[in-house]
Amino acid sequence: MVNGTVVSYSSLMVATSATSGGRLNSTVLPNTTLMTSEMSADDEEAIVSRIVPIFFGLIGVTGLLGNFLVVLVVISNPLMRSTTNLLIINLAVADLLFVIFCIPFTATDYVLSSWPFGDLWCKMVQYLIVVTAHASIYTLVLMSLDRFLAVVHPIASMVIRTEKNTILAITVLWVLIITTALPVLFAHGVNKFQYGDRDLASCTFLENEQFSRAAFHIAFFSSSYLVPLVLISALYMCMLSRLWRSSVGGRSAESKKSKKRVTRLVVVVVAAFASLWFPIQVILVLKSIGVFVPDTYFKISLQIISHVLAYTSSCINPLLYAFLSENFRKAFRKIVYCGPGSRWQTQARHMPLPTKTTRTGSLAGQDIL
Repeated sequence: MVNGTVVSYSSLMVATSATSGGRLNSTVLPNTTLMTSEMSADDEEAIVSRIVPIFFGLIGVTGLLGNFLVVLVVISNPLMRSTTNLLIINLAVADLLFVIFCIPFTATDYVLSSWPFGDLWCKMVQYLIVVTAHASIYTLVLMSLDRFLAVVHPIASMVIRTEKNTILAITVLWVLIITTALPVLFAHGVNKFQYGDRDLASCTFLENEQFSRAAFHIAFFSSSYLVPLVLISALYMCMLSRLWRSSVGGRSAESKKSKKRVTRLVVVVVAAFASLWFPIQVILVLKSIGVFVPDTYFKISLQIISHVLAYTSSCINPLLYAFLSENFRKAFRKIVYCGPGSRWQTQARHMPLPTKTTRTGSLAGQDIL
């Protein structure tokens, strides 16, 4: 599978048509013909088939559980349905869809030497991966904007930061992403080729006069990484600048401590997004222009690790944006059933839910994320 976020094992195989009488596919990366003696194609396939299910399985289970719990916590607590938490729900839903439509098929395509799901599902999977990846990433941008308005313009933004406007923004975001990603359906498909004495198929980018593989990956890099990173970084920098300027003039030690905590969290948020997505984005662009060819054990391992890092973002988002919040942790304990009369259940009943004041956020950043 070759698109903005996925590269399959079948795309690591070369259509050796020159010797087998078949037609060479220009979109399949020729690597096994360049394979050094340190590793044969069979060794490569054996390694990939063992490693990928383990790592991708862990990410899939963790991502499903974490994001489902985020949705459950907010839905189960009506008082938590603030503008920020609506965005957190949207982020969790986008990550859930990303986990469902990306990880299983990427893992299957790495493990199997041939795409088994047909042309239609090939197009749909590629399309859904691009849609859900953009939805998740641009929800982070909306969350950054929401926090910026809450801190820099706490009074004026109250008219803008309403649940109705947040739902409208989320709806517009999904509509734009769903419509602008439509070309992905036509740019991908099943390519059949021969590898030795086997007839194989790969779900890949169909490069032709209309679609350029390099242009596609460069555009994906810009729209799903570069632009969001610039926007998120700029908004958080402005927010932190306002927070620290407000501490000038002898504010309390507790206020300064809170600002330091917020600063650390913001740095973690930006660093996580930038570092986890950077390796695979660079590899995809380099592959599209023919600079990176996975023809050795090291390069194949590097590509798999890059995928694992990118997909890990769907697992840590619940931790960064939800469960690091004290209000989320309290609400989570309220819905956890630990048995009749248990100590945790008794404590949970008396834990206060977020009030209207804590839901709106504060200049001191008490519940900034």
